[in-house]
Amino acid sequence: MSHSGVVDDWRARERVVRRAGHEVTSVTAMQWDEGGRTVPLRPRDGEDVRGVRTLGSHPALFVYDPRPLWRLLGEDWDVLDLHEEPFALATAEVLAIRALRRSRAPFALYSAQNIDKRYPPPFRWMERWSLRHASAVSVCNDEAGRIVTAKGLTGRAVTIGLGVDVERFSPAADAPRRQGSRVLVGYVGRLEQHKGVDVLLEAVAALPCARVSIAGAGSREPELRARATHPDLAGRVDFSGPVDKADLPDFYRGLDVLAIPSLTTPTWTEQFGRVAVEAMACGTPVVASDSGALPDVVRGAGLLVPPGDAAALASALDHVGTDPAVWATMRREGLARADAFTWDTIGGDYVALYEGIGGTGAVTPATDPEVIVVAYHRPDLLRASLEPVRHLPVTVVDNSSDPLVREVCTDLGVRYLDPGRNGGFAAGVNHALADRLTPGSDVLLLNPDAVIDEAGVRALHAALRARPDLASVGPRQLDGDDRPGRVAWPFPTPWGAALEAIGLGGLHGGPGYVIGSVLLLRAEALEQVGGLDESFFLYAEETDWARRAHDLGWRHALVPEVTARHLGAATSSDPGRRDAHFHASQERYHRKHFGSLGWQVTRAAVIVGSGARALLLRNERAQAARDRVLRYMRGPIRVESDLLGGAPTTASEQP
Repeated sequence: MSHSGVVDDWRARERVVRRAGHEVTSVTAMQWDEGGRTVPLRPRDGEDVRGVRTLGSHPALFVYDPRPLWRLLGEDWDVLDLHEEPFALATAEVLAIRALRRSRAPFALYSAQNIDKRYPPPFRWMERWSLRHASAVSVCNDEAGRIVTAKGLTGRAVTIGLGVDVERFSPAADAPRRQGSRVLVGYVGRLEQHKGVDVLLEAVAALPCARVSIAGAGSREPELRARATHPDLAGRVDFSGPVDKADLPDFYRGLDVLAIPSLTTPTWTEQFGRVAVEAMACGTPVVASDSGALPDVVRGAGLLVPPGDAAALASALDHVGTDPAVWATMRREGLARADAFTWDTIGGDYVALYEGIGGTGAVTPATDPEVIVVAYHRPDLLRASLEPVRHLPVTVVDNSSDPLVREVCTDLGVRYLDPGRNGGFAAGVNHALADRLTPGSDVLLLNPDAVIDEAGVRALHAALRARPDLASVGPRQLDGDDRPGRVAWPFPTPWGAALEAIGLGGLHGGPGYVIGSVLLLRAEALEQVGGLDESFFLYAEETDWARRAHDLGWRHALVPEVTARHLGAATSSDPGRRDAHFHASQERYHRKHFGSLGWQVTRAAVIVGSGARALLLRNERAQAARDRVLRYMRGPIRVESDLLGGAPTTASEQP
């Protein structure tokens, strides 16, 4: 379901999905304003596309006619792709009808919003609810994925670019580099302040050998036309007006270089930059601002300049336009980069997304799980942890870049990865997940101060696979003195914190999770939920992952028949940092899953409960309670930031 699916080109992904053997029904508007012109729905012969009337014209402030949606959502779908922003009225409307129709089809949303905006009620509430219940969000830039994850997305954010028809957007059959000193620069887009066209004109004014052709319309056109009459630009600026989509390939082919001079403002930054891909697919080099998603889209195939810097833009345009070797190299690299955005590629990414959230993906766990260990110094503990599992597929991610850690891995024959930074436990795990030894297998997360033997791993694996609803399992644990430690806990909640404050924490039951020191994750759950949230530097990252899995219908279990030994915080020598990370992660978790109000309830409960303990207890326990009161009054994240110099993600200690 997508209002922009009224444009035939944007339904190309559905055509790819159909070619992959899936049944797809496209639902879109009867007509929509695209780029200043009304586009009516014109289905192709045999294409299953349903047009629905809409009320409103803003992408976030329109609704569909609910009657056909009521009928459609009453049917038995495997997956619903609601290709609208999480805060949009249409999203709330469709999800409300889905709930009333008691549809259990998992759904994916879409977001391009790469600025962390706080919307007023009720849009903020709609956004939060939709993200909490979404199995996935497809995003067209990585920053949008980070934002929806931080706002409480239960499923996973998957970056999928915007597709381009490379059969139409392609180089001319015989297009040698034109000779001569004249450089023809092009621009395609809206003529608005944030697009930086005035910066482009200043750059061209500084290049007597250049002229510029501007394709587009907008509120700034009169001012830009007036600027073009100045003596330093006279006769060197052409305004083509909006160029029809069918004519765009020829427009790009006629240029020496395309300029994308977009600016970054407090309320807007480039969310993708499709014109960059279109131009590169036509063999035209690109010079773009280092703004928003443009660096990720161009990714080395074009030149980047600081936003708003006319001198830097002029230098880059001159460099590309007048040096035949540079031009030829950028043309070749641009064509290669554009191949990543063919509709076959983009449609294939959506097939994988749909199969993942619909439970039909080809996940066939290998015989043995893959073991991931995130290490931080202490090669002695790491060796003891790895020895019993060295014959399984093992990856060690070394957050300390320690040669002695590498030496242990080499000696034991396990794979060693150095991410080049200490991004925390979650980032380390994700680094290994991005480069799997056995793709599709279940994954055992093993702390470097924990020990479990190979037989125990296989027993955990058997328990995980015995129940199809289990996302994770963990063993019972003993400490270094053979004392049992608590492994299974109920999910933290504001009401649980309130019960704890009045001494009734034992009444806090409900669904729970297993701690992550020795934790086996199911491949299908990883595929659906995604990796760990890297905003948690240390602690609560496994709690957050388990909570997201639970919200998608998964469960977690302790396997008491299997025993592991866990020393606990043995790789950390700084309890102050450890405590700072622990409590800051609690704040992040509660804010993410229960919002600001939920966090304030938890915070107040901790302050009240700890204050009472400070009065009733003695010695070190009383002091610890007083310290907790002060920490929560100031705010744990703020305390963490102060302790670590304002940069918790570069802290040097890891338990």
